[in-house]
This record gives sequence, C-alpha cells and structure tokens, in this order.
Amino acid sequence: MATHLGKEGTVQVGSNAIAEIRSFSIDESIDVVEDTSMGDSSKTYLASIKDFSGSVDVLYDETDTNGQTALSVGSSVTLNFAPEGTDSGDTKYAGTFLVTSVERGATLDGIATLNSELQLTGALTIGTV
Repeated sequence: MATHLGKEGTVQVGSNAIAEIRSFSIDESIDVVEDTSMGDSSKTYLASIKDFSGSVDVLYDETDTNGQTALSVGSSVTLNFAPEGTDSGDTKYAGTFLVTSVERGATLDGIATLNSELQLTGALTIGTV
C-alpha cells in the first residue's frame, strides 16, 4: 500500500493552483432513511443521498488572484483536490463547490491565514490526473 506525504497535495481553482495551502479536506456523508416497520425488533435504515463538504486552509496571500481570491463567500468554484500531487496517474477529486464561509485571521506571533468552508453542489468526480 502506498503512502503519501501531505506536502505533495494541492488544490486548484480550475487549472490554477491555490497558493500557500496549509491543509484541505473533503468530507463525505450520506443521509439515511428509516424503514423500520411494525413487528421489527430493531430499527433498519436505507442509504439515501450523498453529501460532500470541504475546507481549504491557506497562509493569506493577496497576490494569489487566481486562487485564494476566488474563494469568496457565495462564489461557485470548480475545485480539483489532488492529495498525491499532480503527476500523471495521481488521484484527483473534482466538483463545483459553493464557498459557504471564509475566516481570516492573524496572531501576534503567527502568519495571517484564510480558511474557507465549502459545500459541493452535485456529484464529486473521482479520477486521476
């Protein structure tokens, strides 16, 4: 089984890499519907509709006009998540995400940050670079 270093990963807005990424995630869940009926001794459920959300955390860089600035609240962006990097054959997760929140911050002894929360609209495409 192959393992990968986190530093290999990247996120792109379209084909433009987002600068200064510190971390990213894609969360997958599914709604369930209870189908228990009278006479059953335990509750039973059926899988229903999938849901995907995610986040991108970066060191703030106002000059990244094709990456970070595209992550503004309310915007719809096509994102490509590549946890292994962008070499041919590497895994890629892609979809259209709505930016639901942006948190900007800084500390006295740290670097300014920008954290974006995302909601996928539609299906997540899983493929390779």
